[in-house]
Amino acid sequence: MPLKRIYGVMAAAIIMIIGVIVGMKWNEDLDRLQEQEPSRTEQDVKHQEVDAALAEKDSSNAVDVSASGSVDNRVEPSISTDVSAAEPQSVVQDAPASIITLPPAGYDQQRNDIAHGTIETVEYDSKTVGNKRKMLVYTPPGYNENETYNVLYLLHGIGGDEEEWHRNGHPEVILDNLIAEGKLKPMIVVLPNGRAMPNDRAEGDIFAADKVKAFEVFEDDLIKDLIPFIESHYSVATKRENRALAGLSMGGGQSLNIGLAHLDKFAWIGAFSAAPNTKSPELLVPDAEYAAKQLKLLWMLCGDHDDLLFVSQRTEAYLKERNIPHTSYDYANGWHDWPVWKTGLYYFAQLIFQ
Repeated sequence: MPLKRIYGVMAAAIIMIIGVIVGMKWNEDLDRLQEQEPSRTEQDVKHQEVDAALAEKDSSNAVDVSASGSVDNRVEPSISTDVSAAEPQSVVQDAPASIITLPPAGYDQQRNDIAHGTIETVEYDSKTVGNKRKMLVYTPPGYNENETYNVLYLLHGIGGDEEEWHRNGHPEVILDNLIAEGKLKPMIVVLPNGRAMPNDRAEGDIFAADKVKAFEVFEDDLIKDLIPFIESHYSVATKRENRALAGLSMGGGQSLNIGLAHLDKFAWIGAFSAAPNTKSPELLVPDAEYAAKQLKLLWMLCGDHDDLLFVSQRTEAYLKERNIPHTSYDYANGWHDWPVWKTGLYYFAQLIFQ
């Protein structure tokens, strides 16, 4: 056999052997990827709520920037501010959620040329939990015990406590500014700890069963202990029209669950990025006619990039189907974070107690 032909046969054989080896390796890698991908997808779905709540906890620990004017890009999304209109328009009930207009620049910046309210830590006895519990109470500028005030109960998320709103959202700044601008009637705002258990700190495994259960127990603590304390220690009006309930994430779910179950206690309900602790719609509003009659305002907001958007969407779809008056917005390019929640407070506070 000619030498060239021998070399040709040998080269062809080597190429075939290499091809077989490469093919076997590719098949092994492909099989491994196919085995891993379903479990990764399942894991992502399973921990969707956990990831969002951890993001909330991370943002809770971020340096607050509302009073200083500096921007933490880890918390603030890159989004242009439209200040052409401060007030959101009504939502058409059979249309997709509207995109909310962002608040005007400086809405969350502390001003030195206006009067300021007071925010302080207060303890109350909780028969539900069996010990003293802490909350923060905001009283507006010029608080006068000879006058009566409406009350907003503002709830935190799964990674927070009674300090979370104050530490990251500075509601006292937003409210002081609105009052100074004549857009808000002075009100009292209560910032409770929604984790109703003896050790109610947001530490260790915040997703432990007993800690999650404590957010349910808070319903009794709020109705039986906390509200009676506020109404016996502050000059507040005590009809249901004088109480509002709102919250972020886990607190948004609590606000829907508790508020809609106690429409004899609350006429104004708000949920910002409501979490999956929110009851299924048919349990949330079992009597549509009664809810429609009792509600003064049911208001929801969620970032359109939030992994928990489905909670707001399923709730809104049910409300539309049952003709229950409500208002719902998406926050453009919004995530599970403070720009969304502060915007929610800015608008919700102006709409309640009208």
